[in-house]
Amino acid sequence: MDARVVGIPEVDGAEQVAVVIDVMRAFTTAPWVFHRGAEKIVLAADEGEALALKAAHPGWLALKDGARVSGFDLVNSPALIQGADLAGRTVIQKTTAGTVGALAVVEAKVALCASFVVAGATARALAQAGAGSVTFVATGEDGRAAEDLACAEYLHRLVAGDRPDPGPYLHRARTSPAADDLRDGRRLGADPADVELCLELDRFDFAMEVGLEEGLAVLRPRRA
Repeated sequence: MDARVVGIPEVDGAEQVAVVIDVMRAFTTAPWVFHRGAEKIVLAADEGEALALKAAHPGWLALKDGARVSGFDLVNSPALIQGADLAGRTVIQKTTAGTVGALAVVEAKVALCASFVVAGATARALAQAGAGSVTFVATGEDGRAAEDLACAEYLHRLVAGDRPDPGPYLHRARTSPAADDLRDGRRLGADPADVELCLELDRFDFAMEVGLEEGLAVLRPRRA
């Protein structure tokens, strides 16, 4: 399998199969949203769109990164999502990097959103899709985030049929600047427990696929 790793600025619209990675934290939070019972996640381009979608759809919940603000019900933190009752709900998600990357490739033939917690399922979904070429989009730090690059490399090896030791890849994520920021409380709307939750390899048995539904970018769990 051919693969390339790019940042969001390098996405050119020609991607046929794309995996958008945000380990800390958009696409670690999203699997927890599904685990807590949500039916789907609608990705918003900005806070204004998120609030407009919520206003147009009573019962939908809005989630963003950063500090909790009026109009938003949830924050982009796996630790803080763990206790939420989201059974049957639709959640609107807007984050600084992850959702931006997903929106950039939403028209690809296959577009998956990933992190370590869904790594194995993501690799299986790619294999089932028969992907000969994959673009990994590392969303953090314009494609330079250590945790996203580590996850991309790990996924590439899995899809290639290797059985890599996950330890070194998880270590790179655990010691990344993003992990330090979370542990030290430098990010609003976060919990110190987020770091270890982001490193729970294969915590969930589903991949996550994003596509257009009635003009909206919708993320859904995809099981083998």
